[in-house]
Amino acid sequence: MAARPIVVLTGAGISRESGLHTFRDADGIWASVRIEDVATPEAFARDPARVQAFYDARRRGLLDPAVRPNAAHDALARLEREWPAPVLVVTQNIDDLHERAGSRALVHMHGELLKARCLACGAVSPVRQDLAPGPACPACGNGPLRPHVVWFGEMPLGMEAIGAAIDGCGLFVAIGTSGNVYPAAGFVAQARRRRARTVELNLERSQGAHLFDEGHYGPATRVVPDFVERLLAGAG
Repeated sequence: MAARPIVVLTGAGISRESGLHTFRDADGIWASVRIEDVATPEAFARDPARVQAFYDARRRGLLDPAVRPNAAHDALARLEREWPAPVLVVTQNIDDLHERAGSRALVHMHGELLKARCLACGAVSPVRQDLAPGPACPACGNGPLRPHVVWFGEMPLGMEAIGAAIDGCGLFVAIGTSGNVYPAAGFVAQARRRRARTVELNLERSQGAHLFDEGHYGPATRVVPDFVERLLAGAG
């Protein structure tokens, strides 16, 4: 039987072993700062300097030389290279670790920390410096910039392409996700309706673990490479 396309959903858990904080764990980002203060359009309208400072700090953390792709990122890049059908990584993460590992078929549904969007002309441009107090937009020359991230209350990016990929996949894999943030938490149900095989790879069972055909639990740097190795061995 011919190999079928794969869709992989990744969350903060895949980047944890690279030194980046998760969000919803007891020691995660949302344990120390309120969503309503830094991750909504209303927060940005009310106190843009505070929101910019929050994302500036996260951007500096991502650019720390010690933060690098780990074995799980590398394994997914290998899967894309070697699987005999398309492999799409849909990530909830705003870091660039998948790209640095070599993934090319990639949708950042929650945006990208190393990009900024102009509030005047809408242009998206690369950014590696702080946005507070804020450089002008390089496209129009005068518009203020905001982080190119999807805040709570905003529509995730690439939803049409994601939906089409899930409808056409034969395998859906969720890695390092909590299973309680929509719309991503609903992807497994969509895949099941299309009779795709569904697999969870996580540190522990997620809230939606019962929706998956199988689950493998442990550190991402162990369970993801092991799973990819088995998949590729089967394809061969």
